[in-house]
Amino acid sequence: MIGYLIDMDGVIYRGTRLISGAARFVKMLIDREIPFSFLTNNSQKTRRDVVSKLSRMGIDVDEEHVYTCAMATARFLASQHSNGRAFVIGESGLTTALHRNGFTTADSNPDYVVVGEGRTFTAEALEAATNMILNGAKLIATNMDPNCPTRHGTRPGCGAIVAMLEAATGVRAFSVGKPSPIMMRGARKALGLDAEHTVMIGDTMETDILGGLQLGYHTILVLSGGTRRADLLQYAYRPDQILGSIADIDHEKLLATMAGDAVRH
Repeated sequence: MIGYLIDMDGVIYRGTRLISGAARFVKMLIDREIPFSFLTNNSQKTRRDVVSKLSRMGIDVDEEHVYTCAMATARFLASQHSNGRAFVIGESGLTTALHRNGFTTADSNPDYVVVGEGRTFTAEALEAATNMILNGAKLIATNMDPNCPTRHGTRPGCGAIVAMLEAATGVRAFSVGKPSPIMMRGARKALGLDAEHTVMIGDTMETDILGGLQLGYHTILVLSGGTRRADLLQYAYRPDQILGSIADIDHEKLLATMAGDAVRH
């Protein structure tokens, strides 16, 4: 049995448009009880929000099929500091995950400054965070993506916000989201898989593919998102497979390929 970790934007949909064949692939996984999880570096939305968006697009899954960088961050912090306090620059997906893992949000003397995506951060919040970090709070990033695609174009991502705080304080952030092994290993373990039976499907070399390769997963780059075949010349590493979209994945053929690889190794 193999299972799948699946990126979302650029793999399942682009903006508000479902990518052709994505719903059919997910239905196959559900019908055959193949373990899978959607991985997203967007910390804005809760699992329920993500499930609702997918449902509106015609893909019906449970919350257990969603693994966000906000969840990964909250679980990691809880393992490091139970019942901690965090000053949060982010939105409901991040605060909800922190609360569910025993954290409280704080406007003074926090243990951590935790940064996610969002449209609502202010100069006042950045100033407050800067002073908290200089006073000893640890700087945590849900991810280091520099920008995020939107229906209107592109906006600064979590990594861009974190870069301002790093420049202001001289402190480097610790990032938990893809390609961090903390998130990608946690998602695999939640499915009960080992590395050699895990497939990572993504459209981004720097996060999905790099993270998968570093952990020994079988990696599939799809060209339905932000990466073009010519872009691969920039990288010193390559995915195991390059396909046009998720619709081109042949599960039975992949099973045979991975079984053959296991025998050879």
